[in-house]
Amino acid sequence: MKEFLFGNDYSFLLQIAIILLATKVLSIFTKRISLPQIVGALAAGIILGPMVLDVVERNDLIIDLAELGVIVLMFSAGLETDIQELKKAGLASFVIALIGVIVPLAGGYFLSDLYNTEQDPEMAQLFWQNIFIGVVLTATSVSITVETLKELGALSSRAGNAILGAAVIDDILGIILLTVVISLGGKKSDGEETEKTFGSALLGDGVPSVILNILAFFIFAVAMAFAYHYFFKKWSAHSNENLRRYNIVTFAFCLLLSFCAEIFFGVADITGAFVAGLAVSGQKKSEYIVNRFNTLSYMLLSPIFFANIGLVMTLDGLTGDLILFMVLLIIVAVLTKIVGCGLGAKLMHYTNKESLQIGIGMVSRGEVALIVANKGTSVGLMNEKFMTPLVITVVFTTIITPILLKFVFSKKQPAEAAIAQAPSEEETPSE
Repeated sequence: MKEFLFGNDYSFLLQIAIILLATKVLSIFTKRISLPQIVGALAAGIILGPMVLDVVERNDLIIDLAELGVIVLMFSAGLETDIQELKKAGLASFVIALIGVIVPLAGGYFLSDLYNTEQDPEMAQLFWQNIFIGVVLTATSVSITVETLKELGALSSRAGNAILGAAVIDDILGIILLTVVISLGGKKSDGEETEKTFGSALLGDGVPSVILNILAFFIFAVAMAFAYHYFFKKWSAHSNENLRRYNIVTFAFCLLLSFCAEIFFGVADITGAFVAGLAVSGQKKSEYIVNRFNTLSYMLLSPIFFANIGLVMTLDGLTGDLILFMVLLIIVAVLTKIVGCGLGAKLMHYTNKESLQIGIGMVSRGEVALIVANKGTSVGLMNEKFMTPLVITVVFTTIITPILLKFVFSKKQPAEAAIAQAPSEEETPSE
């Protein structure tokens, strides 16, 4: 029966239908039990994949759609980044975000280095794999924190505002760090070195080439973003008809910038997608574009992206040492954010209680860490055996953050609860 259903040229239709239905059903279930919906989407991939039922094959189509899904997710993240609020975030949020990136990066690297000492004879590649696991731990997904703070009436508190500002800056720093690490240590999935790019053509291989590539990309990307921002502003000011054209042209711009990032500069395509989103952020028609892309994302691409991560997970090679590594990774993931962001808050003269609140508010990794981990695996920076521990770590931090926040924040303080708070516009992948 399985051969009949999945052994023909049209089986991809059935597989996509199964993924969409499974992610939706499990997302609804996790929402009903007060868990984030991405947990359900990940669980769907795990159940459908080789770890449990093994009914969905992780083929080229699924992988390509997942890659398109992550581009759309990062493009949407750029679209929804409030640049004006970013400017107002101030020194305090920057210091909190910076230390909150450095400490998890160091913690992830040293833990991975301790575990991987005798795992790989290629020490150079092993070094970058250790660094990359640290990069995954630097991510912060603030959506779960925001919903919890709204429930507690603390979103507009000093700690709440610091968390929001630091989370946005954390994303920017994470993208820059991801770009540098992939450019320096990344390989193609087949194990071959990446193709020659602008910098390597001029300077050859090595650090100078990578630095030139990154600088050239950011100069190019910023110039393109400003040019498209100006063009879009003028275009949208003189036209209110056929709004669909804005989506099409803007998405084409996103894909072109993502393509240029990978092919000409050796930079992750998701970096290009994020910059493309920033180019349109805050524009007159940006809310319309955000809504349409959220629809595209949660109807098809996001479920496939999250399910694809679940499909990678397997019990093969899950030794006792790897389970111990996973437990330690969870502990490091939680403590390094609390310590790093809490220390940054304390340096900026927040109280001990506020520093603890800020540190806990930055613990959740969510979809951001999954995007980074998926990208690292695809470019050969990380062995696939680490995907299972990382996904479980992401799920744990996403679940534990609201629980810890309810312990450190007073329940619905009257003065703060009375303050009108803007509703969250973020769409989960399965809504």
